[in-house]
Amino acid sequence: MTEQLSLATSPQVETAAVLEFRDVGLQYRMSGRPMPVIEHISLSVGEAEFVSIVGPSGCGKTSLLRMISGLNPVGKGQVCFRGEPITKPLSSVGIAFQNPVLLPWRTTLQNVLLPLEVVPTHRRQLKNQRSRYETMAQDLLATVGLEDFQHHYPRQLSGGMKQRASLCRALIHQPELLLLDEPFAALDAFTREEMWELLQRLWARSQCTSVLVTHNLREAIFLSDTVYVMGPRPSQMVYTLKVDLPRPRTLDMCFTEDFHQMYTELRQHIQRK
Repeated sequence: MTEQLSLATSPQVETAAVLEFRDVGLQYRMSGRPMPVIEHISLSVGEAEFVSIVGPSGCGKTSLLRMISGLNPVGKGQVCFRGEPITKPLSSVGIAFQNPVLLPWRTTLQNVLLPLEVVPTHRRQLKNQRSRYETMAQDLLATVGLEDFQHHYPRQLSGGMKQRASLCRALIHQPELLLLDEPFAALDAFTREEMWELLQRLWARSQCTSVLVTHNLREAIFLSDTVYVMGPRPSQMVYTLKVDLPRPRTLDMCFTEDFHQMYTELRQHIQRK
């Protein structure tokens, strides 16, 4: 049974589910034999909710993200977006990975605008209203402190700058879902914490429903409304944590008793084989 820790001081407001996992399972074939990876995953994510998924390596966290995006088929059960099963890649999704994967021949601004050239619903609008979209991209870059680097190439940017540009690119088409696959894992500790605050600002501004996969428990607590813990393979959700820290959050909160208590609870439920 899934346990739950809540430090709530007031009743939680119920929101309609934007994203639902309905008894989802997944298995791969290894040497001709089925290997269960995920079993009986059921959860729901509300409008504008920020959730994190943590767990041991190989438990299937990234596989869940790929199911949400529509890039991977669901082996068993259903993953639904606004009540409809996801059966193909979604256009209303923004994705940021551990590796920013900026195209080296494009400037920062051009990289940020790339999804508008790829997503069919935006392609024609970009052609007819390019100046408006460029202004939107420049506004996003200013929000993350890259307004003076919009004409620089990736080779001229630091790792943290590249990841900021990647977040802007994920948000430029105003997605309904933001998927984050360990986007800060390659950064040094100081830069990583700066990125927590920056992502919090971007999320508060966009109010898109967000799902983060991370190994960093402090990162999960700092950013999330809800943290889900997956067990070892074949994985199920073994623990759910509701994070009731006030927003906007500051790094000083990481040193409070409430934060430490939540970190300890999560740490105790991370199982390894």
